Amino acid sequence: MAQAVSGGSLFVVQMARGRSLRLLSVASASLLTWVVTRWSADVLSFATSPSAVHLAESSQLQTSSFRPTDGETAWTSTGRDGSGAFSIAGMAMVAGVALAATNRRKPVRSLAASSRVQVSATAGHIDCLAIVGASGAVGQEMLNCVEKRDFPTNKVRLFAKRSAGETVKTKFGDVVVEPFSVEAVQECEVALLAVSGDFSKEFSPLIRGGSKGTVVVDNSSAWRYDKDVPLIVPEINGSAGEGSNLLSNPNCTTAIGAMTLWPLHQKYKLKKVIMSTYQAASGAGAEGMKELEEGLVAYATGGAVPTPEVFAHQLPFNVIPQIDAFQENGYTKEEMKVTWELEKIFSLDEDVKVSCTAVRVPTLRAHSESITIETELPIDPAGAREVLEHADGVVVVDDTSSMLYPMPLNVTGEDDVEVGRIRQSIVFGDHGLDFFLSGDQLLRGAALNAVIIAEQKVKERFGSA
Repeated sequence: MAQAVSGGSLFVVQMARGRSLRLLSVASASLLTWVVTRWSADVLSFATSPSAVHLAESSQLQTSSFRPTDGETAWTSTGRDGSGAFSIAGMAMVAGVALAATNRRKPVRSLAASSRVQVSATAGHIDCLAIVGASGAVGQEMLNCVEKRDFPTNKVRLFAKRSAGETVKTKFGDVVVEPFSVEAVQECEVALLAVSGDFSKEFSPLIRGGSKGTVVVDNSSAWRYDKDVPLIVPEINGSAGEGSNLLSNPNCTTAIGAMTLWPLHQKYKLKKVIMSTYQAASGAGAEGMKELEEGLVAYATGGAVPTPEVFAHQLPFNVIPQIDAFQENGYTKEEMKVTWELEKIFSLDEDVKVSCTAVRVPTLRAHSESITIETELPIDPAGAREVLEHADGVVVVDDTSSMLYPMPLNVTGEDDVEVGRIRQSIVFGDHGLDFFLSGDQLLRGAALNAVIIAEQKVKERFGSA
C-alpha cells in the first residue's frame, strides 16, 4: 500500500498482488505528482480495459479474464498465476492525517467459526458444473468458491463472451473459456449464472431441464419476485428449493442482512426492521469504481472533483442517499428490494414491517448495514449475542473496549458476515435491539450463496438417501 501525503491530502493506492501493506509518507508535492503520474494513469486505464475486473450488483456478463486469488480484492490485476502489474484497489483522502494501514485491527477467525458456513455436499457428485458469465467478478468468485469448497463435480466449464478462447488454470485443470450456447450449458447438471437480468430472462427457461435435468442458479434479479421461483438463502430456507430446477439468489444487501436477522427472528420474532445501508462504489460496477478513483486523484492533483457521470452527485468526500430509481412511495427500488425479498425469504406476516434507506458511500468493496429491530419477545444484547455467535455464516465482532467492530475493510474477501455494536434500543426498549454489520457483497451477497445453493441441489438430486 503506497500512501503519499502532500498539502494535507492523502491518497491510497494498492499495488500488485494485494500482499503486505506499506505506508509511504511523501512530504513534497513534486513527489506526489510523480507518484500519481507514474501509476494512476496506467492503473485507471487498466481498470477500464477489456481485461479489467468489472463489478456490478446486477452481475452482468463481464469481460475480464482475471479473477482475484484468495485474500485479494477483486480490483487487483493479478491473474491465477500471480502475474500482473499495478492496479488501484482504492484511494482515500484524509485531511492532514496518514492512515497506518498496517496497524488496523482485525479479529481472529477461528476454524470453527469459518466452518459454520454450510459445508460442501459430500453425499453426491456430478460430472459437470457450468459457470455462465465466468470472467466477471461474480463469476470469478463463483469459481473461487467452487475450488475452495471442493464442490462435488468432475469438471467445470466456463462460459463468457469476450474472453472466449482464453485459458484459465483451475483446480480441475486448464479450462478454455467457451462462447455461450444453451446446448453446451445443458451438458452440465448444474449451471451458475452470473449474468444480467435480461440475459437470464431469455435463457434460463431454455437452459433448465434438458437431457441432464440441468438446474439453474441465477444471481440476477430476473426471477426474485416470481412466485414460482424459490428465492434462497441456504442457511435460512434452503428446503424451499427442493424439486425446482430454477432458483434465484437474493439482492446482495438483502442476503447480508438476512444472515443476522434470521436467527434473531427465530428466537425473538421480528415485528419491525429499520435498516440503513452503506453501499460501496463497486455496487455501481466498474464505471462507478473508476469515477470514485478518478475523482480522488483529480482532487489530489488539482484540488477539484470532476462532474459526476455515473452517480447522481459527487461521491468522493460525500454520501448519496439514492441507489436505483425512486418509486411512487418515495423509496428507491434498491430499498424496496430489501422489503420484498425479506418478506419472501422469511415468509413474513403482513404485519411485520421492513423499511430500508440505501446510501452509496465512497468505499470500494463490501457493504455495511445499521439495523434496528423491534421484537415480539423481550430481547437483550447478551442473549442476542449468544444467538448470533451460533449462527451459520456470522462472526460476532463486538469488543468496543478494544475498538473492535465490523468494517468493510475487514470483511473484503471473507465468507462470513461480521456483526457488532450490539446494544439495547433506546426507542423500543426491552423489545428492541440496534446493531451494525459488514459483509462482502461479492461473496456472501452473491457468489458464495449461489455455490451453497448448488451444493444443496447436488445433495438433493444425487446424494444417498
